[in-house]
Amino acid sequence: MLFFIFALAAVFTVISAVKLSTYADVISVKSKWGGLMVGTILLAGATSLPEVTTSLTAVFLDNPDIAVGNVLGSNMFNLLIIATFDLYYRKEKLFSQTDMSHTYTASLGIILSVLALIALFVRTDLAVLGVGLDSLLLLLTYIVGISIINQKTKEETPAQPTDVSIEEEAATSPSYAISLKHAQVGFAIAAIIILGAGSVLTISGDDIAVQTGLGSSFVGSFLIAASTSLPEAVAVLIALQLHNHNLALGSILGSNLFNMILLGISDIAYFSGPIIAASNQVHQITAGAVTMLATIVLLSILRGRKKFFRLYAWPSVLLVVVYFITSFFIFIS
Repeated sequence: MLFFIFALAAVFTVISAVKLSTYADVISVKSKWGGLMVGTILLAGATSLPEVTTSLTAVFLDNPDIAVGNVLGSNMFNLLIIATFDLYYRKEKLFSQTDMSHTYTASLGIILSVLALIALFVRTDLAVLGVGLDSLLLLLTYIVGISIINQKTKEETPAQPTDVSIEEEAATSPSYAISLKHAQVGFAIAAIIILGAGSVLTISGDDIAVQTGLGSSFVGSFLIAASTSLPEAVAVLIALQLHNHNLALGSILGSNLFNMILLGISDIAYFSGPIIAASNQVHQITAGAVTMLATIVLLSILRGRKKFFRLYAWPSVLLVVVYFITSFFIFIS
């Protein structure tokens, strides 16, 4: 029964994620935001709602390992998602058709991952008003980084094209039939459903960790992390089917940024001291893996700018291999 409830919550998450992606595409087409900003901020934030409820619910259950493992494991799984779809749709060369501004988002993600990795090694008890100094540093870095990215994006965003053929192409897309207002309301409803499903995933996942004896660190880093990453997987799939490459990549990179600040938010809600210091040391492996995988993605984006390159798919293949090798080490730890 417990696994059935977990699976049912995962199904609701997937269905809602399909709607989120469709409505996000409408908003990116019919509003002034565009695929990059909608993917990096709006869709990324919405698909990260399961991680929000999971981490906060884990804190209330006094289980810091699930809270930390969920964040790092979800980021790790998200990068596997983008690599897997890049391999599946390799003829489209995803990283070659995205905006250069994604390099800023990817770079900020690497910086936040490195900070989390250092915090997991240092494991300091230093806190300000009960919030760990390491978590505050993560939050501050995120705020400063996002501000810089927004400024850079505004400076580099070209004027919107007015080509008639582009307008005709937009008019024939499935998203064009849905009004902007309908998309906004539908997006909000789908986000609320995902929020509730995330809570159910966490509570049932915590019980699974107890009943199976797998441990909160492993369950948080894999079972729950993979489940809460289902919206990101569906979002990328739908975005690629709609040929919205910026939306696909932006949703993953933006979601990973959003997830990292959840460590700080969870720390604020955790009253037993700095949450990173209270978590298991096995998360060092996960944080290191996230850093490596994020670096590979950044190199893939930079490499995609070249007009000529051999063996386009090898970075994504390397990313998948590194993911599974790291997973094995986390499991045996």
